[in-house]
Amino acid sequence: MQDRQTLIFDADDTLWENNVIFERVVADFIDWLAHPTLDPAAIRAILAEIEEANVVAHGYGSTVFLRSLRECFTHLTERPMGAAEEMRMAEFTAAFTSGRVELIPSVIDVLDELSARHDLFLMTKGAPDEQQRKIDASGLAEHFAGVDIVPTKEPATYRRVLAERALDAGRTWMIGNSPKSDIIAARAAGLRAVFIPNANTWAHEHAELDPADGGILHLQVFGELIKHF
Repeated sequence: MQDRQTLIFDADDTLWENNVIFERVVADFIDWLAHPTLDPAAIRAILAEIEEANVVAHGYGSTVFLRSLRECFTHLTERPMGAAEEMRMAEFTAAFTSGRVELIPSVIDVLDELSARHDLFLMTKGAPDEQQRKIDASGLAEHFAGVDIVPTKEPATYRRVLAERALDAGRTWMIGNSPKSDIIAARAAGLRAVFIPNANTWAHEHAELDPADGGILHLQVFGELIKHF
């Protein structure tokens, strides 16, 4: 058991399931599109390129994702959506506005225990209103001494949050499922990190982690945190 530490938690796909919703919508979109010549893998590749461009231009979140679906439809069909297709898009939109979140197993019990021994914070990236809605729906806010909703997670983001909250990087850990934004970016800012993989992690967040980096703790499931902190 360590001395009191600062634990910063990612939200999407660390505390609750998120990308699986996007994956379900993508699968439904491809089935509905029923493209006459392209197979699902080819459509996914085209959509991924459109998504990547839109993330750079417009940021993260379901609104940007739905914009990418529309652009993918227009690109592949070479025409705008009609009334019936707009209705189908409304169904895709509803998948992100249900007002519910699916917590990762053991999250509440683990946060209850860790908050008695350490200082807990939440850092999530995306559209502020959308991320706040999920935080509210989760019922987890009471576990955290502070919440930061940021447009992106880069080394500079972590340095800014550390400075604003007067946190010591040497005793601060970033806990998340995304190699790029949760682990590599945090390590570049001088934090230590805990990597907890999620099978549904967004492809854009994939990256190879340095197996020789002693500042990264690799766990298999969220519940293992209480064995280390």
